[in-house]
Amino acid sequence: MLTGWRLHVSKLFLIPQRYVLGVMGFLAIVNAYTMRVTLSVAITEMVEPSKASTHYDPDSCPGSLANTSSVTNSDKLYPWTSTQQGLILSSFYWGYVITHIPGGMIAERFGGKYSLGLGILCTAIFTFITPFVIYASDGHWGWVVFVRVIEGLGEGTTFPALNVLLAQWVPLHERSKIGTLVFAGSQIGTVAGNAISGALISVTQDWASVFYVFGALAILWVFLWMVLCYPDPETHPFISDEEKEYLRKHIAHVTRKKRQVPWYSIMTSAPVLALIAAQIGHDWGFFTMVTDLPKYMKDVLKFNVAQNGVWSSVPYIFMWLVSMTSGWVCDHLVAKRYLSVTLARKIFTTIASMGPAIFIIAASYSGCDRDLAVVMFTIAMSFMGSFYCGMKVNALDLAPNFAGTLMAIVNGIGAITGIIVPYLVGALTEDHTLMQWRVVFWIAFGVFAVTNLIFVVFASGEVQSWNEDLTDQKEMDLRKEQSAEKA
Repeated sequence: MLTGWRLHVSKLFLIPQRYVLGVMGFLAIVNAYTMRVTLSVAITEMVEPSKASTHYDPDSCPGSLANTSSVTNSDKLYPWTSTQQGLILSSFYWGYVITHIPGGMIAERFGGKYSLGLGILCTAIFTFITPFVIYASDGHWGWVVFVRVIEGLGEGTTFPALNVLLAQWVPLHERSKIGTLVFAGSQIGTVAGNAISGALISVTQDWASVFYVFGALAILWVFLWMVLCYPDPETHPFISDEEKEYLRKHIAHVTRKKRQVPWYSIMTSAPVLALIAAQIGHDWGFFTMVTDLPKYMKDVLKFNVAQNGVWSSVPYIFMWLVSMTSGWVCDHLVAKRYLSVTLARKIFTTIASMGPAIFIIAASYSGCDRDLAVVMFTIAMSFMGSFYCGMKVNALDLAPNFAGTLMAIVNGIGAITGIIVPYLVGALTEDHTLMQWRVVFWIAFGVFAVTNLIFVVFASGEVQSWNEDLTDQKEMDLRKEQSAEKA
């Protein structure tokens, strides 16, 4: 009777369950990024206007800050310095880095469903209560740092858990498409976080509104996730027999047997180290844009909060479009054997590194031409969209059995740049001048170039030998010998 009921329910799901998981994974990252980046816009309306700088800048844009004065009531503005703002923006990543490896190991052992859901729930709750903490502490920046650290701890499990789920659910020939769909949620989350935050603050004249809205939406997602998604096809009660058999046939190199992580092999693997380098390069450039672009838009280009939210989000719309298109193109080229998996990962990662490096610099030399600067930033971030089918899914290529741990290592080390970049930008741009920001962008260019070179030389798209269990391999070899002797 129970089997018949499950069969009946499975017929109600016209969409294959791996695509349901892909869509919900996409929404997980959308929510994660809205909660992560919303402070980047909100903080421009939480801080008391800075006094006019006496620093000479021959490239300074004309006009005053009257156009960019805060819409928030003065009693909700705080005297945070540029360096303190950098610490506040970076503090999220202090917690984010810590939970990556534990989150990946927990996801591999118990499945990614609960580690992902509970992590997002933690971030959602602390996002929602952020205004209350700030009000209660009378705007002490140290308490804001504390809340952001806790949010980061919750969100640190996101990518490792999703990688484990993708390894269990997605065949190789669909990996770029579905992987790109899921991971491209970062662009949509950034777009929504920037655009909606700017509009909400402008309408409500209260920066607190964005924390309430995005925290509540993430809590709603957690409820739907717990109802709709499962750790693997074997435990899904409503999956069709056809899809389950299809996934059994096409998902290779993945076992549900609990095994020890080959730490030495991972940390001495040239392809893994190359992947870490590429992640550092991407994250350095991406966090420079995500965390600090709204500040650049306000301090240098003189956008008001509503304009800031819109124009800070435009580059990520195009980045998302390119990421989705490049995922399909990459899968097609690999499936038709026009490119090997290794070469495809290297080519698309290079596009995602050097394109942004060049056009971010071009944006800084656009001077006070706001339209041209937005166009240059948009082109830069568009190129970055091919990163997802390049190196972001590469951990699945190298070791699907340790996808969570490997993603945790790579993403966790890359996320250290999230600690460094906002603080460095804050320290380098105390006077809010175009010349100081140009230094920031040249540093990003150098990091992009060096890390991409390392990836091109040492990266691989092949399953590594340490992905397999040597004991199981010996048993298989012994059985083959025994069968041969009997024959």
